[in-house]
Amino acid sequence: MSTAIELPIVLDVEASGFGRGSYPIEVGIALPNGDLHAWLIKPLLEWVHWQEEAEQVHGISRERLQREGMGVRKVAMALNHMLAGKTVYTDGWGVDRPWLALLFEQAELVQKFRLESIFVLLNQAQLESWAATRAQVLAEGERQAHRAGTDAQIVQTIYRQLAYPSPTSDAAARRA
Repeated sequence: MSTAIELPIVLDVEASGFGRGSYPIEVGIALPNGDLHAWLIKPLLEWVHWQEEAEQVHGISRERLQREGMGVRKVAMALNHMLAGKTVYTDGWGVDRPWLALLFEQAELVQKFRLESIFVLLNQAQLESWAATRAQVLAEGERQAHRAGTDAQIVQTIYRQLAYPSPTSDAAARRA
């Protein structure tokens, strides 16, 4: 008898910087079925804060955002359309929540989904294994970290490995 794996919807936000005055530049979501969606966001005229250090981390230039980014309203509408009524999880609730709030405020829309920390879904042992599992997932994959869609997928993969460990990894752990 197999147990169905129920993965959470995971959201990640990349931003123009690390502190006050920063704003969202990319939002990505990983859906339970494995689909990824990501939107680059065209900065508003009043969004001028830009940190080169942040750009070095995510690799997205302000010029690219101007060229390829979508308007804040279109991104907020797309998120509401896909996520309305759902609970969505993030590993960076303390920073993703304010950036998402800013996006919806500037779009003049009400956010129709709830954002929660992924850590509320884990028990103490799983929480204690988060960092090691994250390192393992990053080492195994060829994913470009610090892009919103990929980061959402990485968080979802970490959750899956912690919440639904494979029998082979359990046996390997017992042999170690």
